[in-house]
Amino acid sequence: MEMIAGMTNEQASHPLISVEGVVKTYGSLQALDCIDLRVRPAEFVALLGLNGAGKTTLFQLLTGLSVPDAGAIFVNGIEMRRDPASGLKGLGIVFQEPTLDLDLSVSSSLFFHAGLHGMGRARAGYRMAEELRRLGLSDSWGAVGRRLSGGNRRRVELARALMHDPTVLLLDEPTVGLDPAVRRDLLNYVLELCKKRGLGVLWATHLIEEAESADRVVILHRGRVIESASPAALMRQAGKATLSDAFLSLIEAHGRGGEGQSNGRVAE
Repeated sequence: MEMIAGMTNEQASHPLISVEGVVKTYGSLQALDCIDLRVRPAEFVALLGLNGAGKTTLFQLLTGLSVPDAGAIFVNGIEMRRDPASGLKGLGIVFQEPTLDLDLSVSSSLFFHAGLHGMGRARAGYRMAEELRRLGLSDSWGAVGRRLSGGNRRRVELARALMHDPTVLLLDEPTVGLDPAVRRDLLNYVLELCKKRGLGVLWATHLIEEAESADRVVILHRGRVIESASPAALMRQAGKATLSDAFLSLIEAHGRGGEGQSNGRVAE
């Protein structure tokens, strides 16, 4: 992890997100079983897991859409259960399902978001122009959502997530349905944000190639963190030449142990 200008060693090492012993059940289904996870400044963490691993449940808890049955979640040191409004101020979120109002102009959507965060119109206008310019959308501020391509809608959602200067970006399968070139550009832009602005990033994906550039890969399996390491370390551990093969090998190895076993790894 690179040191960001103006950031002390203590600030760089202090987690922006801290998930501590989190449990979530739905009836007889234990979606998350004692999860521990950390995301630090300027760290890009990729979250991998098969369907049903618990990724979506974890994001619901992180974004305040649900609360854990046990354990705690901290954002910038604020416990989400006790003060979710303050915790959410530090989060920029791009959900898996598109959330852009297709009947509003880009500027209307972004001004509405800014208002929810208590931003004045002048500040919101400046931040909107800044983020749209960085994403190559300076000419799209007046366009209605439904007239944008799928890739540009995603870019607008990312601009919206960045409007209020969050410290953490949460992206849940953000490239679903996008063509390879747009996927690559979006990933590279977020990687750049992570390093240049010191943002902590948690990027959930089922596309292994998107995790290859991560500082750390967290593998979630049957509601538990089974591995947390750099892509290179995971490949060495599994004795595989690719991250894809390493992921499948590690999943298979843990799957043979049954749902009741875990290596107790903390994702940090």
